[in-house]
Amino acid sequence: MAKTDSVFKIFTPSEWAAFSASSVFKGSPLDIADGYIHLSAAPEMQGTLNKWYTSGDDVIVAEIDMARIKDSVKWEVSRGGAKFPHQYGALTMDDILSQNVLTPNAEGRYEFDTK
Repeated sequence: MAKTDSVFKIFTPSEWAAFSASSVFKGSPLDIADGYIHLSAAPEMQGTLNKWYTSGDDVIVAEIDMARIKDSVKWEVSRGGAKFPHQYGALTMDDILSQNVLTPNAEGRYEFDTK
């Protein structure tokens, strides 16, 4: 397993609204089709945003507490040979450490701040 205290999930505003209303997130349509929830560690976040989030709409980035979900996460090889966290189970609001809205810059790209 990678050594990290938190991982991240990118939500569309409608996904986040549904998650907020129910307190349970079982995955986006892509997550459900793949059989797990796609997560990213901080070093992979910018690449994930650049590759998959190009609509120019705001997105919500949720920071997830790895201690809470570690038993349902597998680190599996994905883009560029990097290991990504894939969660085999639902997320709950209790798993979320923080969330932030990202708005695209003038070029339509998101800038993820690794703190």
